[in-house]
Amino acid sequence: MTSWMNKSKFLNIDESTKIQYWTNFEPVEGEKYRDVIVFNYGLVCNIRHFEYQIDFFHNKGYKILLHDYRGHYESETKEGIETITFENIISDLNTLINHLNIETTIHVGHSMGVNVTIEYAFKYPTEVKKMILISGTIFPPQDVMFDSNLVDISEPYIKEIKDKWENQFKLIWKNAYLNPLAKFMVWRGGFNTKKTNLDFVQYYMKKLGQLSPDIFFQLLDEMREQRVIKDLEQIKTPALIIGGDKDKVIPNYLQQILHKGLANSELYIIKNGSHVPQVDFPEFINERIELFLD
Repeated sequence: MTSWMNKSKFLNIDESTKIQYWTNFEPVEGEKYRDVIVFNYGLVCNIRHFEYQIDFFHNKGYKILLHDYRGHYESETKEGIETITFENIISDLNTLINHLNIETTIHVGHSMGVNVTIEYAFKYPTEVKKMILISGTIFPPQDVMFDSNLVDISEPYIKEIKDKWENQFKLIWKNAYLNPLAKFMVWRGGFNTKKTNLDFVQYYMKKLGQLSPDIFFQLLDEMREQRVIKDLEQIKTPALIIGGDKDKVIPNYLQQILHKGLANSELYIIKNGSHVPQVDFPEFINERIELFLD
């Protein structure tokens, strides 16, 4: 990752919430910024899921804004986990963008970040010039993950276990990255094992362990309740939809549905790509995004 990411900044959204962010440019008072690339990561993920895109577009001279959602890592909120909603995440991000005097943006969303990006583009259509949507779904993930409703069936029981044995559950959640079997299952389930090594998976799981499991279930419910599908035809922002044809988490046909729903969209399916094709095949993904931006 580039050196400018070693030092983060913070913005107080209000008295109870502050957001951690990074920029590869130093804002100058009175100057306006256009076409800044904003990265929106997935459910209990982190900005490293975009490390190859961040480096690539930084070296190409693009201005970049990275941020952590409220309640994630050092982005704090005293209002409780129930306030970690798409509405508040989008509002926080818009406050941050206005604070930095950014007039227009290009959003890159992965997985749940696709939901964030689409909602943001719907609410602020004149600001978002283009959006790149990677491995997302407009349907409740509980109904489609792993091409079954297994998550929907098991979620209530997992929540019951979490509430009944709270301390034990949190301990297992926090230290799952130390379990070789858990790492292997995540690696096989979400990544192309020939392209992404276990070190990346371990880092992802270690970062996940820094977050409360309650955030996972809160945002999973947010995705269940989201009604973005009814707004798709109103969104005219040019979109590049990317998916991997071997995505086990979010089946590939969901990218086809999203493509049909967004009239001004292009579809790029990468062979042997997993749920994180931007990590599996960064060269191809970066080239395709650059072509779309040009």
